[in-house]
Amino acid sequence: MKLLSSREFNRDVSQAKRLAQAEPVLITDRGQPTHVLMSMAEYRRLTGEAESILDLLALPEAVALDTAEASSEGAWDHREPVG
Repeated sequence: MKLLSSREFNRDVSQAKRLAQAEPVLITDRGQPTHVLMSMAEYRRLTGEAESILDLLALPEAVALDTAEASSEGAWDHREPVG
């Protein structure tokens, strides 16, 4: 686990975020651990929280959705039948 003082963290937040992509970063204040910075993926792994549809829509790259399963249950198609 990487260790940063609160002064180092405040001086270069971008560096702390880069470090947190690889491993949690322990932030200290006057030598005492006060906070942990970690990636969202690591946080979700620890808490068991899954990504929501809003998280997926906010991603910069395209995400494959399983529309076959959803449409077979009628979850995607709410049109009235024609006829």
